[in-house]
Amino acid sequence: MTTDIKSMTREELVLLMEELGEKPFRAGQIFSWIHQHLAEDYSEMTNLPKGLREKLADYPLVKTELVTVQRSAKDGTEKYLFRLDDGNLIESVLMRYHHGSSVCISSQAGCRMGCRFCASTIGGLSRSLLPSEMLSQIYHIQRETGERISNIVVMGTGEPLDNYENLLRFIELATCPEGLGISARSITVSTCGLVPEIRRLAEEKLQITLAISLHAPTDEIRKTLMPVANRYSIDELLSACREYFRATGRRITFEYSMISGVNDTPECAEILAGKLKGMACHVNLIPVNPVRERSFRRTSRTKVLEFKNKLEKYGINVTIRREMGTDIDGACGQLRRSMTDTQA
Repeated sequence: MTTDIKSMTREELVLLMEELGEKPFRAGQIFSWIHQHLAEDYSEMTNLPKGLREKLADYPLVKTELVTVQRSAKDGTEKYLFRLDDGNLIESVLMRYHHGSSVCISSQAGCRMGCRFCASTIGGLSRSLLPSEMLSQIYHIQRETGERISNIVVMGTGEPLDNYENLLRFIELATCPEGLGISARSITVSTCGLVPEIRRLAEEKLQITLAISLHAPTDEIRKTLMPVANRYSIDELLSACREYFRATGRRITFEYSMISGVNDTPECAEILAGKLKGMACHVNLIPVNPVRERSFRRTSRTKVLEFKNKLEKYGINVTIRREMGTDIDGACGQLRRSMTDTQA
């Protein structure tokens, strides 16, 4: 059993209480304090006896320390820089919509996937995050803002499926009715396309939304952008996505960053439409966001609309992502893992 209490299920907390010689109902009290009242210290848990709080001192609560907050002057999006207990830094983004507030969280400190257009992978991977560290990003933002988070996007730094077991535990805790009680349908997990893990995830039959970072219609183009394409072809990836839909009934979202002169031609649109024909899917077009270490330029608005119209002509459901937080480097592909990178 983990000693990280914030990552424990209620059932595991019951077992811990038995080990500590305490009544089982104390587990529910502790779980509620952590995941509903968002307590960061046992001293806040006023209905626990002093003796139990002293025993729990051997199980310190994982915390995130807020370093900075940046607020977009354009749309009010907020980017949070957090320091973890071991000194690693991660970023999270709060986005406000008419239908509620969404938090984009990180699943790793850094990333080892190496996608060419993404700032998160610069500097590589430091380590994966614990479920508690993923939850703490949400809890900290809720405490800071006083706002209820209605949607979670696991699309910050890191590859979520490269942190598979911790991701599953995070989803279990985030959807627990005695905790945040977020609907699984309100959680989106983004992956660059780790085929074996997509197949594993299908077997879980979760009702989350799976977002695939596709970004190219052919293996040749995709290999120039994403090293993972050297391991799994687009056909292999799409086969796994079809398995996922059959197992879960959940429509796949394909993320497609549009890069001028690379993947934005009418021919690319036609090939992409052919690949996705007949799939229960949605394509999200994203004019690539600037990363200072990269020379990629975004596709013009006119060409994005032409690409969109071409896909729609072939019956593909498609939208253009609304840009949020670009002026604070808080948009897709711009999040980072180090203070030096963030503030440079």
